[in-house]
Amino acid sequence: MKIKWDPTARASFRQVARYINTKFGRKARQEFLQWVKDVENLIKQSPNIGFIDPLFSERPQTYRSFIVNNLNKMVYREDGDVIYIVAFWDTRMEPEQQASKVK
Repeated sequence: MKIKWDPTARASFRQVARYINTKFGRKARQEFLQWVKDVENLIKQSPNIGFIDPLFSERPQTYRSFIVNNLNKMVYREDGDVIYIVAFWDTRMEPEQQASKVK
């Protein structure tokens, strides 16, 4: 399995990483980056590990989500041997609004 990030999801992820670095320091940022890497590895090994996300139930493809560090949500979908990470957002944000941005 390969992982590909949507550019918007990647930008959001980087924004969160910068915020963590600014607010909590380099060590907290490194821990966050490791959490995300661990989640990527889990998804590669078991793509169905994330829960089916009800925010995307009207779409033809199945979208799954995984909560990273209790504050951030990674949304992905599987297509053949590729897992597309299509969104990454702070769980404190309005979920319907965030989901509507996903292509």
